Amino acid sequence: MQLVTIFLGFVVFGISENIKGPAIPRIQLSFNLDEGQLGTLLSLNALGYLLACSFTAILVRKWGIKAVTVISFASMVISGVLIFLSHSYPLFASSYFLMYIGNGMLEIGLAILGARIFVKNTGMMMNLSHFFYGLSSTVAPLLATGVMSLSVFGHTLDWRGMYLVMLSLCLLPILSALRSTFPGDDLPQEDRTSFRTLTRDPALWMMVMILSFGVVSELAVGGWLVNFLEKAYAWDTVRASGLLSAFFLLFSLGRLLLGALTDRIGFVLSLIIFSCFSAVCTFAALAGGERLAFLFALSGAGIAIIYPTVMAFIARRYPNGSDTAITFVVTLMGLGSVIGNYIIGWVIESVKAFYGSTTELGLLRGLQAGYGFIGLCAAVCSVSGIVLYVYLKRRRELI
Repeated sequence: MQLVTIFLGFVVFGISENIKGPAIPRIQLSFNLDEGQLGTLLSLNALGYLLACSFTAILVRKWGIKAVTVISFASMVISGVLIFLSHSYPLFASSYFLMYIGNGMLEIGLAILGARIFVKNTGMMMNLSHFFYGLSSTVAPLLATGVMSLSVFGHTLDWRGMYLVMLSLCLLPILSALRSTFPGDDLPQEDRTSFRTLTRDPALWMMVMILSFGVVSELAVGGWLVNFLEKAYAWDTVRASGLLSAFFLLFSLGRLLLGALTDRIGFVLSLIIFSCFSAVCTFAALAGGERLAFLFALSGAGIAIIYPTVMAFIARRYPNGSDTAITFVVTLMGLGSVIGNYIIGWVIESVKAFYGSTTELGLLRGLQAGYGFIGLCAAVCSVSGIVLYVYLKRRRELI
């Protein structure tokens, strides 16, 4: 039941994160938002995610991982109901904010569970569990597009009804979590690695850099790729959502097929190689235009390895302080996501203004520049990995 909870948790986590791709153009139209306002909205929601990361570890120590996991799923169900009822922008923004709080709690909770349970073949098992995130992310855009077109009692569900239906799936892992028992809550406080000791380790700060840039590059695709393809290349929603699904298909296959390699070639070297591959694919896709758009999808195979491999590194390096280390790293990663989404929207608007805000060329160059920033994040992730590799190599602490 522990594995069922983790795997189902990643399935609904992937769905909740990536149904927004096809919905964002419709949300933008419903509330008359420009790209800058859209970037700000995503940044504010990432702030809710960041807020959840900051207090989840405290709740885990007070109430236990089981209670916190159930609460995180329940908050996402409630946010789905509120999004369905939201016909004003303030209510919608608040409901979306609540969903990201649930997402933040869930991500910390699942990471802590993985660090406690996967004590052997850590890299492979972390990537396998995150494979279920990629699997659900693969079908989420197409599933969301299909659900939005459904009619119930003569009324089209549209994006509001779609969020209600999809987030209600969180009821399933609640049932498995209630039937599970989870290890680690009984570890004596004196046996835990202190927060001060962790923050004095340069390797942990380098992991913050790697994870922050890697996750911005990963998550930004779900929010911006469909928008980019529809507006830059005039693709219809189904075709654009299909390429986003291809990205997550390769994303999930990367975790399933390449995850075992991380244990063999080393966690840090894996981070360097695969983030570099993702950056090269993204820049090549932008340079080649519409004919090389498939490389946007191929980049998913590389960036997929980053998050679970960082979690495996933390679990291995800090066996008695993984809860604190994961919370610290993921919280700062959330801050990076806030800044990253804002910068993407700002870059798009700035370049559009330079080339002409009302021209097709201005829109194309703006979207290309914004997406180029996503590729740049993957490149910085790789460079940060090289710095970490050199540091650990000198100290003979490579993992």
